[in-house]
Amino acid sequence: MSASTPFFDAVKTRRSVYSIAPESTISDERIKEIVETAFLHCPSPFNTQSTRGLILLGQEHEKLWDIALEAAGAVIPPERLPFIASRVKRFREGYGTVLFFDDHTTFQETAEIVGPATWPMVKDQMPELWTALSLENFGCSLQHYSSFIGNRVHATWHVPMNWTLKAQLVFGKAIGGPDREKTFKEVGERVLVRGGAGGN
Repeated sequence: MSASTPFFDAVKTRRSVYSIAPESTISDERIKEIVETAFLHCPSPFNTQSTRGLILLGQEHEKLWDIALEAAGAVIPPERLPFIASRVKRFREGYGTVLFFDDHTTFQETAEIVGPATWPMVKDQMPELWTALSLENFGCSLQHYSSFIGNRVHATWHVPMNWTLKAQLVFGKAIGGPDREKTFKEVGERVLVRGGAGGN
């Protein structure tokens, strides 16, 4: 067995799971340790370390998705609202949410050297955190409701205004598997090799 086999076995467990319960499989302190480890060791361009996080558990998690449901009613077209509302209610049924932010002030010094930042910042630690929580028997899904909850998040949880909300990782005790079978595009069309034994 290759040394990387256990790693990729773990990576394969990372799927979107929406059937979750408002329960935790581990202590709140352990959740905090996992999130902090993922943030601490994630890579970042020029070591800017710009990613920020907010962990909401229990009633605070529920409050977030109550806010999302209220905000959705103000911005989502009426014909789309029932679908969005049903999804938001499913997220509320979880145990917690990790909110991902970028601190744009960390880019300023680097921008003076290499120009304005155009790289995606907040993605860097998501796969590691998502995988780690999946290994703890949490069901997780990554959501993108930032555009209409961002201001409320800042006001409700006193988040610094230089943190820009990017995504929300919802999790709870898994009570089901993925909703559908994952399909993959042909990897040979997505990865090119030049040189070496496998090159063209």
